[in-house]
Amino acid sequence: MSATATEVGGPILDRAGRILLLLAGIGAAIVAWRFWVGLGPATGLNDGYPWGIWIALDVVTGTALACGGYAVALLAYILNKGQYHPLVRPAILTSALGYTFAGAAIAIDVGRPWFMYRIPVQFWDWNLDSALLEVALCVMAYVLVLWIELSPALMEGYEGRSGRLAELAARWRPRVERVLLFVIALGILLPTMHQSSLGTVMMLTGAKLDVLWQTPLLPLLFLISCIAMGYGIVVVESLWSSAAFKRTSEVPMLRSLAGAGALIAGVYVVLRVVDVAVRGRMPELFAFDAHSVFTLVELALFAVPVGLYLAGRVRGPGQLLRFALLLLIGGTLYRIDAYLVGFDPGPGWSYFPTIPEMLVTVGVVAGEILAYIAIVKRFPILAGGTSHLTNRRVS
Repeated sequence: MSATATEVGGPILDRAGRILLLLAGIGAAIVAWRFWVGLGPATGLNDGYPWGIWIALDVVTGTALACGGYAVALLAYILNKGQYHPLVRPAILTSALGYTFAGAAIAIDVGRPWFMYRIPVQFWDWNLDSALLEVALCVMAYVLVLWIELSPALMEGYEGRSGRLAELAARWRPRVERVLLFVIALGILLPTMHQSSLGTVMMLTGAKLDVLWQTPLLPLLFLISCIAMGYGIVVVESLWSSAAFKRTSEVPMLRSLAGAGALIAGVYVVLRVVDVAVRGRMPELFAFDAHSVFTLVELALFAVPVGLYLAGRVRGPGQLLRFALLLLIGGTLYRIDAYLVGFDPGPGWSYFPTIPEMLVTVGVVAGEILAYIAIVKRFPILAGGTSHLTNRRVS
């Protein structure tokens, strides 16, 4: 199997592309309306719930789902597992798009996004005790780092072409590749900082967060779970892209990657259960009220794939896909629970996302998928040649 990355080719706005463009366009129109009328009429937010799904799902969960590049980099560069290099480019692309669109979601959610430039610029006004400051700075920096990491692949796509862009690519690609090692090191440091800080943010809510989620281990649990989700999203992206674009599937490599995901997920489950037991919250865990059920489902969504892997039932494409989806759903539920379900600002406050909020989220996801399709069709991102199984599917 060739590890050489090539562009997929073909039209971008096929039937699926047009549907994605329509959904993204609807989301963009609602965003324009939100900026016209303000957050109040457009969302279900209030003084008790200052953030909703645009933060809990689009940003907190979205950046975790975009940690594929981070997770694979830990294996390929820190642990020197060179066999994972064919997965690096698509993982970095997924991360770059995920963090870019998460940044767009933040801009939609804040009251005056045109002042966001002040965060990195006006350092003399920084609140050094703020967890959100560190998140903002790290996310901004990480978006830039990810696109720099991906830039050699984008510049490679212009090789053999004529024009000004081809000349710039030929000149700058060697220069970028010379400093890439330092960029990669920064790309490993930054998500380690801000993913844990996303847990710190909710730890600061104190008694407003239910005891099943409120723990000093929140930063560590957020970091560990995002790594497990990172391995999960790489498996899902690889399987779905190989099926959609009729590319050779990297099943043996993905099976090995699933082992890393199972290990991290197992660590998460053990830490979560031990933490609840040490804090004396086992009665609440098995109270079987709403919070108890949500927590038990979270744990099951992480524990089941671990059990499947240990039982040797994560081998074929379909089994790998189900394994990875369980990790992604488990991590997503944990973040939504910690930011919304387990959060109680006090009596009289409630929140449920409005239809415009939901449509914007759908539009963000559709735009991200469309951008992924456009880039892999025009630039050398995916490794492996075209599969001879023209009607192959993941099953």
